[in-house]
Amino acid sequence: MTVRFLLNGEPECVEAGATETLLEWLREQRGLTGTKEGCNEGDCGACSVIVTGADGAARAMNACILFLPQLQGLAVRTVEGVSGQDGALHPVQEAMVAHHGSQCGFCTPGFVTTMAAAHKNGAKDHDDQLAGNLCRCTGYAPIIRAADAASAKPVPEWMAEPLDGFDPGETMHVMPDSADALAEWYLAHPEATLIGGATDVGLWVTKQLRDLPEVAFLSRCTDLQQIDVTGDTLRIGAACTITQVLEAVRDVHPSFAELLRRYGSVQVRNAATIGGNIANGSPIGDSPPALIALGAILHLRKGEARRDMPLEDFFIAYGKQDRGPGEFVEAVSIPRQKDRLKCYKLSKRHDQDISAVCGCFNIAVAGGSVAKARIAFGGMAGTPRRALAVEAALIGKAWTEDNIEAALAAFDEDFQPLSDMRASADYRMKTAKNMLRRAYVESLGVPSNVLEVRP
Repeated sequence: MTVRFLLNGEPECVEAGATETLLEWLREQRGLTGTKEGCNEGDCGACSVIVTGADGAARAMNACILFLPQLQGLAVRTVEGVSGQDGALHPVQEAMVAHHGSQCGFCTPGFVTTMAAAHKNGAKDHDDQLAGNLCRCTGYAPIIRAADAASAKPVPEWMAEPLDGFDPGETMHVMPDSADALAEWYLAHPEATLIGGATDVGLWVTKQLRDLPEVAFLSRCTDLQQIDVTGDTLRIGAACTITQVLEAVRDVHPSFAELLRRYGSVQVRNAATIGGNIANGSPIGDSPPALIALGAILHLRKGEARRDMPLEDFFIAYGKQDRGPGEFVEAVSIPRQKDRLKCYKLSKRHDQDISAVCGCFNIAVAGGSVAKARIAFGGMAGTPRRALAVEAALIGKAWTEDNIEAALAAFDEDFQPLSDMRASADYRMKTAKNMLRRAYVESLGVPSNVLEVRP
């Protein structure tokens, strides 16, 4: 199976297996061992590379869970390609040396490629850009100082990717070029695995050692990568990355955008798709609670047949969704509305961690009373779920502290959380209730975010 892409500025033509990872190929077939294998699950960032598409944007991505067919027609730059051919250092490399940002050196290549991608894009939110790179020795301070020092320097000419004149040709992999082509193929191959960003499926291969005999890659379905804004809806194609969705909701629902900012890392958000986050049905997926609270409608397709449903109805039980063989998520729509959404994510690490509890509150208060309420949680049941009893306890009541406290008893009707490695059932219930208290307190203008409160 042939895949064509640019590697450090030079054309590559690779005969690759459908689930062969870029990390494996770089290290074992090309001898480019600067890209390190750390966690092999997209968490540590030691394997970070720079991937550039036709739009010219440089994206840091995790090579360990990036399958070679996903690179068709793209440009990849490893740490070996960050410096110039004459040995000239990239500004971030110079800064890492000057600010003593490397010690044992294992994590350094991933930091350098991630920093170089941010440098090329002009991104200066260094804490966020580097949240997906875990340092093992020097700590973050000298690395952040290096990133800041490099940010004013120009992008080296050799970092340009000559994709304009690059013809990737055709690939032997199944890569539908439209939703129509995907619908026709998937109807005939209903047992196949659809791969968008591979941030979940990649772990099936690297951790579970699963064999995926039949797959289709969605990277060429550009009609599934569109975000359409109309007078009454925001329609998001299933293959839109979390990075795209974050940008789309940043101004209209900033609390949702902040929740997505904490979704994995830059590397993960650049690959993961909104459709994948919904379709895998995880009870701790971060986007469904916010989307359910916003009243999102899910659009499914099977062949030429389409059907729509409220997103909360899609999740039936743990590991079971209302999706038939050969049917796929085509898009999700959010009704346009005044922003009232509050999203709270509780995790052991603030950034780049899986939720123990995620609560989202869309509460409308009119004349001092609760007129409407949509409240949804992740991590409190086997699926993302609305807190219907809590909503009923609030609607029609005055928006007061006493009524908030009275409504807390309804949580026991809605949820019976489990204990696991992330949190006990008791802790989950207490924190879910506290999230409602927090939503009330914030509605009064009282600061509650420990990252924003100042003495």
